[in-house]
Amino acid sequence: MDSGDSKKNILLEASYAGAVAFAIYTCMYAFRKPFSAASFEGIKVGGIGLKSGLIIAQLIGYTLSKFYGIRFISSLPRMEKWKNILLLILLAWIPLLLFPFLPPWWGLLIFFLNGLPLGMIWGIVFSYLEGRRSTELAGALLCSSFIFSSGMVKSIGKWLMTSIGLSEYWMPFCVGGLFLLPLLAFLYLIERLPEPTPEDIRLRSERTPMTKNDRLQIWKSFGPGLALLIIAYIGLTVVRDLRDNFAAEVWSENGLGANSAIFSQSEIPATLVVLALMGTLVFIKNNQIAFRTIQFIIVLGLLVAVFSSLLFYFQMLSVQSWMISLGIGLYMSYIPFNCILFERFFAVFRCKGNSGFLIYFADSFGYLGSVAILVWKETGQGLGNWTSFLTGSGIWVSLLGLIAMLLAIVYFSKKLTSYHHA
Repeated sequence: MDSGDSKKNILLEASYAGAVAFAIYTCMYAFRKPFSAASFEGIKVGGIGLKSGLIIAQLIGYTLSKFYGIRFISSLPRMEKWKNILLLILLAWIPLLLFPFLPPWWGLLIFFLNGLPLGMIWGIVFSYLEGRRSTELAGALLCSSFIFSSGMVKSIGKWLMTSIGLSEYWMPFCVGGLFLLPLLAFLYLIERLPEPTPEDIRLRSERTPMTKNDRLQIWKSFGPGLALLIIAYIGLTVVRDLRDNFAAEVWSENGLGANSAIFSQSEIPATLVVLALMGTLVFIKNNQIAFRTIQFIIVLGLLVAVFSSLLFYFQMLSVQSWMISLGIGLYMSYIPFNCILFERFFAVFRCKGNSGFLIYFADSFGYLGSVAILVWKETGQGLGNWTSFLTGSGIWVSLLGLIAMLLAIVYFSKKLTSYHHA
C-alpha cells in the first residue's frame, strides 16, 4: 500500500472513530452542563449564590471521580466498556429528576451525585482511541466536543427556558433526556471499533492496563517534569472552567444575556482552530518532534489567553472578541493535555501503561484547583463581577501556567536528549 492510501485510511479511521467519540461525549455534556445556562438569581444557600453552590458541588463530585479514575481508568480492560459508560450516565441523570421537587439546598447533594460518575466518562471514551496512528485527529475530534458541546447544550437549555417556559429546575433533567437514545446508538458503534493494528503498536507502543508499580515507575522516572505539566494544567483548568461555567454572567454583565445562540457562536472559532492544529499532528510520525511541537502549541495558546485578557482589560478588545480569543487560547493549550500530549509521551519514552493514567492525574488536580478558586471567589476573597474576575484570572493564572510550561519544556528537552543518546 502506498503512502497516499495509508494516509487516506488513517484519515477515514480517525474521522469515523473521532466522530463517534465526539457524539458520545456530546451526549455526556447534556447530563452535566445545561444547568449553567440558568442564573438562579437571588437564591442563596449557606451565604453563597445557588448557581455557584451547584457548580462547586458538581465539581467536588467530578474531582473525586477523577482521583478515583487514576486507578480505575488506568487498569480498565478493553472489553464491553460501553456498559460502564451507560451505567455512569444513568447514575448522573437520575438525581436530576429530584431537583424540581426538593428545597434549593438539596440541589447541592443532587449535583454532587450528578458529578460523581461523570468524571470517569472521558477516560473510558478516550481508551477506545489511544495507541493508534490516527489518535491525534480522532482525539482532536473528541476534544472538540467539550468546546462546542458545552455551548450547544447551554443554548438548548436557554431555549427551553425562554421559548417554552421550562423552569430552571426542570431544564437540566429534560435536556439530558433528549440525548439518551442518541447515546445508546453511538455506544453501539464505538464498541465495534477495531483494535490497534500491529503497525499502530510498532509506531506508538502497546497500551496496557497498569499496576500500582507501573504507575509509581513513571513518577520515579519523570516526576519533576510531570509536576510542572500538572501545574500548567491546573491554571488552564481554572480559567477554562470560569469561562465555561460563568459565560452566562459575563454575557449578561455586558448586555448580551438575551441571546441564547451566543453560547454556541462563541465556541465555533475555537473548535475550528483546535481541529486544524491537532489534526495536522497525525502526520508527524517522529514522536519526539510531535512531542516538542505539542508543548509549543500549549505555550502559544497560553500566550493568546494572557494577551487577549490584557487587551480586553485595557479596552482594546470587545467582550465578544475577548471571549472568542480567550477560548481559542485556552483550548489550544487545554485540549492537548486531554488527548495527545500524554499519547506522544508514552510513544516517545515507551513506558508501560496508557495515557488515561496521566490524563486523570492531571485532571484530578486541575479540577481541585477549579473548586478552590470558586470557593475563594464565593467567600468574598475574589472581588468584582464575573467579567473582571475572569479577566484577572485570564492574565495572572494563565501567566503562572505559562511559566510552568516553559520550565517543563526545558526539563523534557533534557530528557529527550539523554533518551536519544542512550
